[in-house]
Amino acid sequence: MPTLVEETLDKTTLYYREGGSDKVYQCAIEPAGNRFVVNFAFGRRGSTLNTGTKTNVPVDYDAAKRIYDKLVKEKTAKGYTPGPDGNPYHNSPKADRFTGLLPQLLNPIDEAEMNRLLTNDNFCMQEKFDGRRILIQKQGTTITGINKKGLVVGLPECVVQAAQCLPGDFILDGECIGDTFFVFDMLSNHTDLRVLPYRQRLVQLYNLIASAQQRAIRLVETAFKHDEKQRLLKDLRAARKEGVVFKLLTAAYTPGRSNSGGPQLKHKFYATLSAVVAKINAQRSVEIRLLGDDGWQAAGNVTIPANQSVPQVGQVVEIRYLYAFKESGVLYQPVFLGLRSDVEPMECLATQLKFKAEEDAC
Repeated sequence: MPTLVEETLDKTTLYYREGGSDKVYQCAIEPAGNRFVVNFAFGRRGSTLNTGTKTNVPVDYDAAKRIYDKLVKEKTAKGYTPGPDGNPYHNSPKADRFTGLLPQLLNPIDEAEMNRLLTNDNFCMQEKFDGRRILIQKQGTTITGINKKGLVVGLPECVVQAAQCLPGDFILDGECIGDTFFVFDMLSNHTDLRVLPYRQRLVQLYNLIASAQQRAIRLVETAFKHDEKQRLLKDLRAARKEGVVFKLLTAAYTPGRSNSGGPQLKHKFYATLSAVVAKINAQRSVEIRLLGDDGWQAAGNVTIPANQSVPQVGQVVEIRYLYAFKESGVLYQPVFLGLRSDVEPMECLATQLKFKAEEDAC
């Protein structure tokens, strides 16, 4: 029988909309044993939210309520207002703990290689999503989110509930976009599946997802034959999606990234890279840099949209761009996409640069 306090735990979703801004902030008092914690999540509406806690250690309910009320008051004073919808995030008390589980990463290919793989029936093709790479592990009733660095992270509550609807213990691989988890692989289902060919893992994944009704975990569409790939490619280009992924159907699951090539490959319809903020300029602009053979090199400036916070020096940001100038390495038409907390500064290499086609031919 729940106590009165457990029945009246507070949670709220706040929104801020002005001009181009559309932000969401969620906070909640959650039980932690016999005590309580105050957790929060924030970010752009419809995006994967950042999570955190206001209580490094659990406190009694009265202390948690004071922290919670102060947090809500601070946000409403800044113009946030309550809203009836929105899915609260499920925060883990083991956030940032290394799990030892790492996803298989993809190597990029050019358009010529993409066209070759379209006709190769040994490779299937899927959409490349522009989200946050996440593994979901279910052990009994415990659901854990794991990022590409192998660290425990928060998950949308609706994704947690959807995972709990699925039978048995498992580890799923996919991308989280907003309140939806797009799943494309399964590492275990009671037993380790990573040694199996991708085709067999995919069949077991289909069976798992079909075994329960839920909406927050969705299978990624997979094209196997040439005509199916051509149709999917046409649809993705028309919808201005990020790109496509090719996976060798006979390959096992290998964590990390191959030195070159490999059984899982990606082709982006536009170029993106991760860079380090080197300087904050006037009028919501930052200078970015990349690590080259001779040390750090400038890659130009990028404007930060009004609906996003200006990143700090040293933070890693994701940038979309048309191409880079070969003589300078400066990006042409860069667009700020957001922060990358799952990428280390030393991973922001100049080898990410994609140069203008006619310059490559010189």
